[in-house]
Amino acid sequence: MRELRLDARGRDEAYRPLEEMGLRGQWTALSGGGAADDPIICRVRVKNETDAPFSGVVRLRLPLESAEPRFFLPGFMYGTNRGDAPLVVDSQTPRLRHAPADFPASPWWLTRADRLSHPVALAFAGGRVAGLCASPYFVKAGGKRRAWMPGAAGDFDQYAGFGCDIDAGEVCYTLGYENAPWFFLDSHNYSPRSPLGDNAFVLAAGEAFEFEAAVFDYPAGAERAIDGAIRWVYGRFHQPPREGLPTQTVVSDIAGAVSGAAWLEDSSAYAGFVFDWQHENEVRRLPSITWTNGLSVAVPMLQAAHRLGREDMRAQALACIGHIVETSVNPKNGLPFTAEVDGAWGNRGWWYDKQPVPGHAGYLVGQALYYILKAYELEKGHGAEHPDWLAYVERALEVTERSRNGDGEYPYIFSENSGAGLCYDSMSGAWCLAAAAYCAFLTGDRSRLGALLQSEAHYHAAYVVPMACYGGPLDIDKQVDSEGVLAYIRAARWLHALTGDADLLRRMGEAIEYEFTFKFCYNSPIQVPPLSKVGWSSCGGSITSVTNPHIHPMSSSVVDELAYYVERNGDEYVRSRLLDTVRWSRQLSNTFDGEYDYGRRGWMSERFCHCQGLLTEHYPDGAPASTWFALMPWACGCVLEALCGSVWE
Repeated sequence: MRELRLDARGRDEAYRPLEEMGLRGQWTALSGGGAADDPIICRVRVKNETDAPFSGVVRLRLPLESAEPRFFLPGFMYGTNRGDAPLVVDSQTPRLRHAPADFPASPWWLTRADRLSHPVALAFAGGRVAGLCASPYFVKAGGKRRAWMPGAAGDFDQYAGFGCDIDAGEVCYTLGYENAPWFFLDSHNYSPRSPLGDNAFVLAAGEAFEFEAAVFDYPAGAERAIDGAIRWVYGRFHQPPREGLPTQTVVSDIAGAVSGAAWLEDSSAYAGFVFDWQHENEVRRLPSITWTNGLSVAVPMLQAAHRLGREDMRAQALACIGHIVETSVNPKNGLPFTAEVDGAWGNRGWWYDKQPVPGHAGYLVGQALYYILKAYELEKGHGAEHPDWLAYVERALEVTERSRNGDGEYPYIFSENSGAGLCYDSMSGAWCLAAAAYCAFLTGDRSRLGALLQSEAHYHAAYVVPMACYGGPLDIDKQVDSEGVLAYIRAARWLHALTGDADLLRRMGEAIEYEFTFKFCYNSPIQVPPLSKVGWSSCGGSITSVTNPHIHPMSSSVVDELAYYVERNGDEYVRSRLLDTVRWSRQLSNTFDGEYDYGRRGWMSERFCHCQGLLTEHYPDGAPASTWFALMPWACGCVLEALCGSVWE
């Protein structure tokens, strides 16, 4: 096997051979051959041979054998996090570039283990996948410290860390951790490497510490071959989420909260935020046709209304959808406007100044059309026809189909005048593909099928295979995220339903596994309230992006697609992760007033801070909070979409 290397640092930032630090290390291969399903299990031992305590970070390194590796630290680093793309953008995130590199790029990165969804650092290079997996944190019981494993007894003691280095060509695991060379609280708040403090690993004089590490080293044809290692890591560290309330109760609670507190009768819309100040609601409208409001709320609320038999909820949802269909079309190009501000439709939503050029955002256009089709099918299944909804979508699709480029990719931004594509290079437009495929399935019109298949093949080859889906949401400057692929998963589902092509189902599975790299496999020991005190589980929740280091529930919205895939493929691994997602979704909202230190029963926000990232909300005394103290209907919609359509109770 590859030679593992050990070094350490103390107060000096430089890592040095162990003997220079008064430490001695050794490792022994115990079993395994290095394959994705049979990694080499090593026992690693580090001993302090001095008569004084050691306080620092110990690093276990796995050198790679080939140049130009593409790294995968799930939820944190994908390839180089587009280190080859321009760095001067509004939203910053860790990027990899060879030295010399300018902020925010660096040749190497170290981070606390809970920034990753799975405790593993992988690399694809030279036709092979190599990587290191070890416990993300340590526990202590009876005065003895050890690496955590599922079922291990003991109280949380300290986090470990992971890292990668493109110049040295290696991945690493650390006892103790660093956030270096910079720590990102969020994409606009960052700080340089901090001096060692609570993040240091301490070994008393003469003390030894042992732990196990798994080493992967197997042949691979493309980056997506890391999926095999991710499956093994999931099996080794999986913990199911805590059990929440029954599905019907959760649906009733959340839908009731949105209907009762967020509905704005005067504008046939839902609020974007609702704040609760001593049971007096304060609303922030945050107008948007979908994504963070609008149809992403109305259509799941329509689902909930049908499930609960609530005609009042249905009337609200129908009013919102009807208002959008009747009033939102841009007469110059036939596309829906994306935001209604003070009663006037346009494209100046809250994201407007983050767009590279003015225009209709493909992300919102495609998603709006998709959700209208979902509402159309739902209502038709309950005996209500809405031919005007279908006509609205079909007219807009005529424009989106004309605007595909030579690769078959839909625009990132459409012209407000002609509907022509103004820029591309993103997963955003995959929502237009999903809407077109869904429409073809509902109507039986296969006239565009060839073009749709061309587009699907492009998105698969350009984004899914290299495991770097970027350019979904508009607020992160085309950084790598978990959102854009959700549209591709839906598109592949409907194209498979249209054609029965087994390759489409396989590629849908590949996209699902990409999304799973953002989805937690274990329950991280949250240290910040309110999540730390309510027993909140991270397993089943997906990190938003490499830019926004928190969990929000958008990935719950593809539960029906996961079920579709499992029913046809029978993959028990996907089935297990589907169940994680459903269970996770049932434990996000207040089960009683103020459970999450805000709001009333059924209220939930979009923000769940699983690590140090995005701890920007604060209690009145200034202490950080691990959630956002607001009811956020779009996030509620994701959970309703997951729970209303699924048979996975």
